[in-house]
Amino acid sequence: MVFSLTKGRVLFLLLASATLLAVVPVKSQAQGKSTEAALSPDLQAAKAALAKYSDPLAAIKDGYFSTLACIDFPKGATDGTVVYPPGAMGVHLLNPANIGPKLDPTKPQVILYEQVGDKLVLTGAEWFMPVQVAGGTAPSIFGQTLLGPMDGHEPIMPASLRHYDLHVWLWKKNPRGMFTSTNAAVKCNPKATYTVAVGEHKH
Repeated sequence: MVFSLTKGRVLFLLLASATLLAVVPVKSQAQGKSTEAALSPDLQAAKAALAKYSDPLAAIKDGYFSTLACIDFPKGATDGTVVYPPGAMGVHLLNPANIGPKLDPTKPQVILYEQVGDKLVLTGAEWFMPVQVAGGTAPSIFGQTLLGPMDGHEPIMPASLRHYDLHVWLWKKNPRGMFTSTNAAVKCNPKATYTVAVGEHKH
C-alpha cells in the first residue's frame, strides 16, 4: 500500500515529532524533582547541610575521625531485636562532639562512605546515641525511632558502648529502604585488610 502525504500532513507530522521530543526531557526532569520532593523537610535539610561531606576532608575539618574499617554483613546478622539484612555499612567517620542528649538533623554523629577505587564516596549518615545519654528511652528523628539498644560494633567501638542508632541512606539508594541499617548496594572489598565481615550471631 502506498501512502500519499500532502504538504499539510508532512508539516503536521514534523511539528508533532518536535513537540514529542521537547516534552520527553521535561517529563524526566519533573520525575527527578518529585523524587527529591518525596523527602520530608527535615531530610531535605539534612541532605543539603551534609552535601559538603562529599569531600571527606571537609568532614575531617569539622571534627569527624575515620574508623578505618569497612563494615560488611555479607550474610546478615542479628543483635537482640536488631536485624541486619545482607549488605554493608561501609566506612564510618565519627564526630564525638556531636554525641549528646538531643539529635540534630544537620549534625549526625557518623558520616558513611563507600570506597570506590581510591576514593571515598558519600552514601549516608548515622544518628547515634549511647544508652547512658538517652536516659532509658529510645530517641527519635525523621519520624523514626532509633534501633536498639545494642552493643558497640567492634572493632570500631567497644562492645560495652551500648547505644541506639539510625542509618539514613541519603545518597546511596538502599533496596530495602532508606532507614535499613545495612545497604546491599554498598560494597566492601572482601580482600582488603581493613574490611570487617560481621558473621550471623544472636545475643
